[in-house]
Amino acid sequence: MDTLFGYIDFANNILWSYLLVALLIICAVWFSIKTRFVQFRLFKEMILCLTSSMEKGEHEKKQISSFQAFVISLASRIGTGNMAGVATAIVLGGPGAIFWMWVIALLGASSAFVESTLAQLYKQKGKDSFIGGPAYYMEKGLKKRWMGVIFAVLITITFGLAFNSVQSNTISAAAEHAFGWSNMVVGVVITVLTLIIIFGGIHRIAKVSDVIVPIMAIGYIIITLIVIILNYERIPSVFELIISRAFEFDSAVGGMLGAAIMQGAKRGLFSNEAGMGSAPNVAASASVSHPVKQGLIQALGVFTDTIIICSCTAFIILFSGEQYLDTHNGIQLTQASLCSEIGSAGSYIVAIALFVFAFTSIIGNYYYGEVNMKYLKAGPKAIMLYRIVVGGMVIFGSLASLDLVWALADITMAFMTLCNLFAIILLGKYAFRLLTDYSQQRKRGIKSPTFRKESMPDIKDDLSCW
Repeated sequence: MDTLFGYIDFANNILWSYLLVALLIICAVWFSIKTRFVQFRLFKEMILCLTSSMEKGEHEKKQISSFQAFVISLASRIGTGNMAGVATAIVLGGPGAIFWMWVIALLGASSAFVESTLAQLYKQKGKDSFIGGPAYYMEKGLKKRWMGVIFAVLITITFGLAFNSVQSNTISAAAEHAFGWSNMVVGVVITVLTLIIIFGGIHRIAKVSDVIVPIMAIGYIIITLIVIILNYERIPSVFELIISRAFEFDSAVGGMLGAAIMQGAKRGLFSNEAGMGSAPNVAASASVSHPVKQGLIQALGVFTDTIIICSCTAFIILFSGEQYLDTHNGIQLTQASLCSEIGSAGSYIVAIALFVFAFTSIIGNYYYGEVNMKYLKAGPKAIMLYRIVVGGMVIFGSLASLDLVWALADITMAFMTLCNLFAIILLGKYAFRLLTDYSQQRKRGIKSPTFRKESMPDIKDDLSCW
């Protein structure tokens, strides 16, 4: 087993440290240039699209709204990576890793825009809502069903099974550290709650996420603001620390392969998932009048996840004066840092916040798996079995040591991301055309642009929902 883990860990390091991170950065820069930096240029439009999606009449009755799709994707994004992952990035890459995490998020938002716009373009009608994602645009856009099948299998294993084990393991570890609760008891509770929600389907997942995600995000931001206010005189020094360490010779040696850059890129991607091909699965479910609307909203999700939530964790840790970096890692580092600021209650607050963050990730991850199970033509019995297996993996994760599972998850996530990047590079031209169409309508004074497949006669036969 140790030998197997060694091989997997070696392959994982090669994929992540060299090929994948470089490709993600190249794609993010390319998409930023081709969209004329849509993530900055249309930031106000992102806010308008999100707020208008909350209004009645923006989406069809019984369909998923843009806002609901947004919070479901945030439910998956905001989890272990935001609290434990950021801590690990600081330990391994130094405070400068946070700077590179910001850079990757700011550039990667363009990749999130392209992949989610394509998911909307090639979505299909499902029984209860629209369905779509990378597997669908690989089949319809690239005419490569075999590639869609490979992607669907990889994301089903990675998110629905492996990542959910990681989330439940982290919840159990935090609960044991804060409250002394048994891993078995915590695992059973998480599993029961998970099964109750996922057996209700996409609409129940949407309703739960609609309520929990905004509350948890705002609550964590408020906690961080309290810490910032208590340490307001140290704000300039913390920013100086992050920026100066980002360009230190010890961190940046090797250029783009420096520890700070690599940790910032790796942990940033795990947290915000830009370019990975996960968020497009839920982006496709939204009922909107133009594909670009959901692309803009999902790009906003990257800002929310990394620039806001991940930064909250980073500030909590760095305000503690780095005193725990040599003795703690992961979620325990975040807990210890907050305790140093607000007392013993900090450990409980982090445990509770992590439970909400990671639990909503579990149900969001499950949805990604279900969408791709349906792409693989799985029937009701197979979906039922998959839900039971997901529940089993949740309780397994609470009890197991997950080094091997983490390594396997990283490998499948790497190949999944490579598949998606290949597809969106080839299909990105359609997202650029859609962005031009949307922008022209807005310039003509149209408040809510609409898309008709006749405007793309070369591919209109593949656009069944438009």
